[in-house]
Amino acid sequence: MVSILIIEDDVAFSAMLKTFFEKRDYKVQSALTAEDGFKKLSSNSIDLVLTDVRLPDSDGLEILQEVKRNYPEIQVIVMTNYAEINMAVKAMKNGAFDYVSKPFQPETILQTIQNALSKKNVEKEDEAAAVSTSKPPREKSILSSEFVKGVSDPARKLNDYIDLVAPTNMSVLIIGESGTGKEQVAKSIHDKSKRKGAPFIAVDCGAIPKEIASSEFFGHIKGSFTGAIQDKTGHFEAANGGTLFLDEIGNLGYDLQVQLLRALQERKIKPVGSNHEIKVDIRVVTATNEDLSQAVKEGNFREDLFHRLNEFSIEVPALRERTEDLMLFAEHFLDEANIELEKDVVGFSDEAIEAFHNYNWPGNLRELKNMVKRAVLLTQEPIIPLKVLPYEIAHNQKSEETYGLFRNKNEETLILDALEKANGNKSKAARILSIDRKTLYNKLKQYNIKL
Repeated sequence: MVSILIIEDDVAFSAMLKTFFEKRDYKVQSALTAEDGFKKLSSNSIDLVLTDVRLPDSDGLEILQEVKRNYPEIQVIVMTNYAEINMAVKAMKNGAFDYVSKPFQPETILQTIQNALSKKNVEKEDEAAAVSTSKPPREKSILSSEFVKGVSDPARKLNDYIDLVAPTNMSVLIIGESGTGKEQVAKSIHDKSKRKGAPFIAVDCGAIPKEIASSEFFGHIKGSFTGAIQDKTGHFEAANGGTLFLDEIGNLGYDLQVQLLRALQERKIKPVGSNHEIKVDIRVVTATNEDLSQAVKEGNFREDLFHRLNEFSIEVPALRERTEDLMLFAEHFLDEANIELEKDVVGFSDEAIEAFHNYNWPGNLRELKNMVKRAVLLTQEPIIPLKVLPYEIAHNQKSEETYGLFRNKNEETLILDALEKANGNKSKAARILSIDRKTLYNKLKQYNIKL
């Protein structure tokens, strides 16, 4: 049974977490102080520590350092509030697996705990593998890279743009539908830049309440407003020297747009309530699934800020536009799900793969990842069967428009025309015809078309 130690001085909150986890078959120890927590660590077998960063006799960083020094195999998750982003950043740098912001519902942290425990198991397997063989373990290589490049023409164009702009300091606007992986593109830009050793701070602009937006971005000093019980480091300062990624930038209010523009122009910020400016050296990468140019025309987004953010733009293709990459992503998500769920599913049935290709994936990569994870959880077989896929995917058929081509008596001519338009590129021709490559190859063989 997995054992969790909760170090939290809020008695009611600690009791709620303890009850929640025990109902889910976790063994739970709780402590109100760091001293009590260390006693329980020394006398019990603990798999994971969940600690507040503010305790009567210590803080989360000291607890983290003590755990990592004496019990390096134990994963640590820290609990923070809005005023402690700087503490959370330091905790991550010092070896914390993750942090969660209060207030939160217990359900929201369950996945984080499961991920932490999965990582612990993988690390143990890596150590065992290192003793028996010099070959790097499969799990380690998967966990170390979340960005799948793809092989389709749209993917190659995307990767070329990333490689081109990453070494510069240009502001980048990433455009794409929801779920296409815009944050992974931003992280890839950061990882390939000269700032890769510095922080990458991702901010969801749609999740920040208007009332605290200035404090979130620029920080505040203690006593600057009701509830400001201590100094707070904002996102700009936390990202100093590195990259600040602003997701769904179109959700920013007009007043904050003005403040953001000034900060980007002058490279200085002033925390709320402070008279002193702080110099910042950051690169800003933004993302949106909206038409910002239209928002500018409608007066909802400042034109000068738009041009400041849009020094270079990258469009992330929808999954339906890169069907050649579909199974690459599916296999990648399968590997991730196997690690997280401790299963060993080896692939997908032919019927499942056909259903994947028939489906339009309106939720893009996010939908694919969630679907694969669900299928891995449900399947009791080595190969994922069609029956465990969601109904809308398992029972979806190619549209009349898609296969209407091949009800045409001149389909051979249409294929030849598509090949000519694509300059002989079969992948492009298949996209022009709205079919997959396998179907095109079968038709080429049927009509004895050779290139």
